[in-house]
Amino acid sequence: MANRDVRSDITGRVWKIEAQVGDAIGVDDAVMILESMKMEIPVPAPIGGRLTKIHVAEGDLVQEGQVVATIES
Repeated sequence: MANRDVRSDITGRVWKIEAQVGDAIGVDDAVMILESMKMEIPVPAPIGGRLTKIHVAEGDLVQEGQVVATIES
């Protein structure tokens, strides 16, 4: 099994975390939703697997490219 990081595509604030540690995640499922410039942008899973870690909390500011979660495939 391999771990894969989920990274933010934009700079924004974590508006809502959609998945919890231990959840099964499919490719392109929304792990969380970021708010940027009054828009809600989902952060999709790059692979399917099990969510093993969430590195941020709701309300946190994240930078483009920042690791926000980890999935084990």
